[in-house]
Amino acid sequence: MEDTLTIQRTVNGVAFSYPIVWKDDFSELADEIRAIDGIAPHKICVVTDSNVGPLYLDEVTDALSDLSNTELYTWTFAAGEQNKNLNTVTALIRFLIENHFDRSDMLAALGGGVTGDLTGFAASIYLRGIDFFQIPTSLLAQVDSSVGGKTGVDFDEYKNMVGAFHQPRLVYMNASVLRTLPADQFASGMGEVLKSAEIRSEYFFRRIERKADRILARDPDVLSYVIRSCCEIKGAVVEDDPEDRGLRAILNFGHTLGHAIEKDCGFRLLHGQCVAIGSVGAAWLSMERGMIPESVYHRILALNRIFDLPVSVSGLTAEQIVETARSDKKVENGRLKFILLDGLGNAVIDRNVTDAELLAAARVLTGESA
Repeated sequence: MEDTLTIQRTVNGVAFSYPIVWKDDFSELADEIRAIDGIAPHKICVVTDSNVGPLYLDEVTDALSDLSNTELYTWTFAAGEQNKNLNTVTALIRFLIENHFDRSDMLAALGGGVTGDLTGFAASIYLRGIDFFQIPTSLLAQVDSSVGGKTGVDFDEYKNMVGAFHQPRLVYMNASVLRTLPADQFASGMGEVLKSAEIRSEYFFRRIERKADRILARDPDVLSYVIRSCCEIKGAVVEDDPEDRGLRAILNFGHTLGHAIEKDCGFRLLHGQCVAIGSVGAAWLSMERGMIPESVYHRILALNRIFDLPVSVSGLTAEQIVETARSDKKVENGRLKFILLDGLGNAVIDRNVTDAELLAAARVLTGESA
């Protein structure tokens, strides 16, 4: 399998191109930066959180030290979704100002989805935009959030309400970091993996079913296939619709209910776990509308359980979830943009989901309805 995938778009005034590379360690990071056209940073700030920093920050800075004439800085924030907010971004920008970063310099996001989203957003607004690159260390970040250029932070616990589109210049994936990823983080990443298959590729979904044991064993070859497949799926969607004006909405399958659950449970569940629950709700509604057979719905339930992903949530009411979902950024002109399945591997955008349908789906997820 090739170790590079290029994400690019050069039409309709929107142009970008960047490589996703797969390696077994951080040793080639400096070489990959040197290979980027037009990049010669005098300073790089590696942004990480308090969980990932102790594990990988020294290795990354050692690898980057091979860049001549580049000063290295590091900035660490407290780990957790609750710190993905404007206060943290403000603190990072103050650090950049105090250390005289200019528009030729770069940020590096070392960590999971929270770090990537926050760092990318800071890069998008500092001096009206500076370059950054992603070094994703979680499965969720490698299969989803590090690719595509969506950046942002939460606002008063509403997910990603403040953000910008800002494409990275490089996504550098070290496959070895997944070997020691905590079980709940691995499961969270599989929530986004399953979503990718459900919205775009029945073939990929079947492959996951067949290779579930090897995925759970974290077989390097199978994980490489899974991650690359997810990046190819998302990359194709992003190339077609980089600024979320049409097709890209299908990537939000499971997110409408999932984001509401994530907020309402106080972020006690990880993002990918909430996406998995939300995907079950969206699949149930697709089944109720006759868009997928009951057998497909049960296959989705089965894979969630195989990968230790929840299919329901406790401690919340359906009414509470629906009320929060109605405040989501996916509401347009008073109508909720909901993603359903018109067959496994074929997600569609629906703007006619009623409050009654949404409430019924939420009741399935809270156990209020059989």
